[in-house]
Amino acid sequence: MELDQHAAISAIAAKSDFQFDKIVILSNHREEVWGRFEQFIKKKLAHARRQEADVVVKRAHIDSPIDYHSIAKETEKWIGKLSEEAETLLVNLTSGTPAMTTLSVLIGKGKPNVRFMQVTPKNEPLNVDIPLDFSLEYTKSAARHIASKATSAPKLDAAFSAITCVSDNMQAVVSRAKRLAASEVPALILGETGTGKEEMAKAIHKASFRASKPLKTVNCGALAPTLVESILFGHRKGAFTGANQDYPGLFEQADGGTLFLDEIGELSPDIQVKLLRALQQGEITPLGDTETKTVDVRVVAATHKNLQQMVADGTFREDLFYRLAVGIITLPSLKQRIADLPLIVQQLTQQINNAGVKQPGYISKKISEEGINFISKQPWPGNIRELWSTLNRAFLWSDKAEIGAAELADVMLSVAKTSVDEHVTLAYHDKVDLYQITDNIQKKYIEAALKASGNVKKHATQMLGLKDHQTLTNWMNRLGIEIEK
Repeated sequence: MELDQHAAISAIAAKSDFQFDKIVILSNHREEVWGRFEQFIKKKLAHARRQEADVVVKRAHIDSPIDYHSIAKETEKWIGKLSEEAETLLVNLTSGTPAMTTLSVLIGKGKPNVRFMQVTPKNEPLNVDIPLDFSLEYTKSAARHIASKATSAPKLDAAFSAITCVSDNMQAVVSRAKRLAASEVPALILGETGTGKEEMAKAIHKASFRASKPLKTVNCGALAPTLVESILFGHRKGAFTGANQDYPGLFEQADGGTLFLDEIGELSPDIQVKLLRALQQGEITPLGDTETKTVDVRVVAATHKNLQQMVADGTFREDLFYRLAVGIITLPSLKQRIADLPLIVQQLTQQINNAGVKQPGYISKKISEEGINFISKQPWPGNIRELWSTLNRAFLWSDKAEIGAAELADVMLSVAKTSVDEHVTLAYHDKVDLYQITDNIQKKYIEAALKASGNVKKHATQMLGLKDHQTLTNWMNRLGIEIEK
């Protein structure tokens, strides 16, 4: 530029067969001349009577010209971003260091619309045909080393060993989670409170290629609104009162690894925007900083909320939802995985006993078959977390070595229900049979009470708030309910 002569970038721009709409130059030094260089390229295009192009110099965040890790992150970010925007993306292989050229080829060959060009010593453009199909070579290599699959299976099994999956429901979920773990896409774990979303996130991380890197976890619902941005994206010293030193946020702390965002539905709209940018571009901006930072983080999010309904209500960004909802895992509730209950109870019992042996005079306990049968008939709206709390209470209050239905029944928490949960709407010409609807509701609640009480009418009557068990018998006869023998 300073000699007003062509070099690789200007020669390719002005002399190649391509007509460019946009030219992006990556640099990490001499920022004071970037503006002049942009004008220089535009002048060379004008002299060559080429169409006007958008020419821009962007900062490359690399640690050094030979640092493969930081160069790879920048190369992947820019080739990924520009190849998505362009019909054809041409990459200059002449400028930069061998590390930059090597990574440009490796990453660019993975994009179907990327081509390469270099220039001769006389600055004449040359199209570069790299005679390798990396995907084919990878397939061949995998075929030659098929035995490696034998070593990957135990890794998957070990990663998911903490998750009980006897039931068909959970076996299907774990099978899908293993597939998801091997990919790099964001993951969204859905399920009721207490279904084990965090355990599933840990398993996905342990079974992924990022297992050796950090896993950072945060409950978005537990963060103070004023601190969310700082905790996630970091801050610089002096960014706000009390910011006495630089703080790397969770995205920086999880660089190369996984960030688990529990209860993501609690994030405010402005934080959702910043999270979307981090997912799409791999960039964050700490509070009080003007420079963006490049991060390589896989996000696994979880929530018990209905995100699709929140999108419809305008409280959760639609673009963020679809960015997250690539790999979706829906965890079943405890009542949907009854076959898992005996093993889950055994595992929780062992954990409680292991903690209890540290107490003087503690008697190790187990749950009887009768107790297991009682547990399997309860709804457990709090799922495993509620079951854990109930077992802890039963073990605390009882001196018996075996816990049965009576001990468990004594420590069950009661929740008064005075209304049906469903929201009712009717169109103008709709007609309903109100007697049939109320009969159906009564039948469902009576059957549920009988099941939870082990068919003990006296207790079921108390649960339903009826006057006496004869009233319950009359209702059962009217509704055609029979007690299972």
